[in-house]
Amino acid sequence: MTSQEIRTSLLAVDPEFKRLAEQHSQCESRLEEILNSSYLSGEDLIQEVTLKKLKLHLKDQMESIIAHHQRPYSH
Repeated sequence: MTSQEIRTSLLAVDPEFKRLAEQHSQCESRLEEILNSSYLSGEDLIQEVTLKKLKLHLKDQMESIIAHHQRPYSH
């Protein structure tokens, strides 16, 4: 299975993975709002950095789950 196939499967059956993916998407949407703004306040800049860090953390968690499912089960 490819990473994308595992991701699609996890979105359908794993509530934790789905929650992480939704949070990641929300961060992305908010970042787009900030970056498309004609004026960025100091607070916006801080929020931009915070969202980027959170987004990266969420992606790392999702990638960890995917990697766990890519490993063959050894019993």
